Amino acid sequence: MRYAALLRGVNVNGVTVKSAELAELFRSLGFAGVKTVLASGNVVFETADGDRPALKARIEKGLAERFGYDAWIVLVAHDDLAAIVDGYPFPETDETHPYVVFSSDAGVLDEVAETAAGLEPTASGALGERAARGPDGLATGVVYWECPKGSSTDTVFAKYLAKARFKSTTTTRNLRTLRKLL
Repeated sequence: MRYAALLRGVNVNGVTVKSAELAELFRSLGFAGVKTVLASGNVVFETADGDRPALKARIEKGLAERFGYDAWIVLVAHDDLAAIVDGYPFPETDETHPYVVFSSDAGVLDEVAETAAGLEPTASGALGERAARGPDGLATGVVYWECPKGSSTDTVFAKYLAKARFKSTTTTRNLRTLRKLL
């Protein structure tokens, strides 16, 4: 089976993980077809192991031991990733960033989706942010999010997602990055 491992919190805040070392770690864990994408903690790999919770725990343990940080990943089946990318509901424009928020915890996903549903459009007609829950039936849940360029860390939803309690169960990727994982 082919997966994408989306690492949270690498190459920021003093946690440096080089792509070559990351690929080497995944190979040492017995994975085949290992490919890293960009320097933001994205790894595509193949394994016969279908036990997702055990696989996630094994990768997080390997990352923690090799790179010395509290490692968290969201593990996405490659077929699901393709459906997630294809399902992005907003038109892409030059004025906005298209994001996908991944969650490995159904309860957290419900909470994030509820907050996303409550985003208010701007009254002035100016570009605001909007979000929508992703498709049901996938092993990894998502919320689609769009925000104006240059504001992806200071919008209402961005500040909400930055809460420490989401650190171990969520990660966000630009839609353009996800296309490179396919």
